[in-house]
Amino acid sequence: MEREIKTTKDGSKTLFINELNENYHSHHGALQEAEHVFIKNGLNLIDNCEINILELGFGTGLNVLVTINEYLKTDKNHIINYFTLEKYPINESEIEELAYFEHFDNPELKEIYQKIHQADWEKSVEIISGFNLKKIECDFFTLKDIELPKFNLVYYDCFGARVQPDLWEKPLFKMVADKMDINGLLTTYSSKGSVRRILQELNFKVEKKQGPPGKREMLNAVKL
Repeated sequence: MEREIKTTKDGSKTLFINELNENYHSHHGALQEAEHVFIKNGLNLIDNCEINILELGFGTGLNVLVTINEYLKTDKNHIINYFTLEKYPINESEIEELAYFEHFDNPELKEIYQKIHQADWEKSVEIISGFNLKKIECDFFTLKDIELPKFNLVYYDCFGARVQPDLWEKPLFKMVADKMDINGLLTTYSSKGSVRRILQELNFKVEKKQGPPGKREMLNAVKL
């Protein structure tokens, strides 16, 4: 897929897929969206000694970086195991130009950003002490066949339903639900009524939350 880099309204960059007319992140602010949806309404709501996170999909690596940035603010007395799926990994020139570390005050994040992208695929890699990352190159619909731990938190960050409607239908949500622990949290930027109904059918308690800048609502769903 042909991609180009664009700058969003908060100054952070995203990738734009010409043939789909779709951004990887909100044009209102890539970094703001990631922090609001996946940190404020995701990671910060989990209080486990060991947190297993599943992300669909890895994309530019921004969600991994904001998760590590938040982890570094804590006393780090817990462990995070982060598993992320991606069918179309980005290339080195895109990684270099996106340079998300420039938007954080912590100088450690430049090296961490590089380690995230240099980490071998299909292997669990300790990015920093207490934070383990495993990048898996695959189609999301092979999830059911991948041996994984039970997840406490899911970052559901697929491309929008306008361009990939099958990623927002019951079969994939069922696969994700089957990989989640009881009381596990799924957080997503989507607020579609059809997504809310599917999650309820799969025995999730669904709550609408205030959306990130430029979006009125988003969803949190807890597996019952």
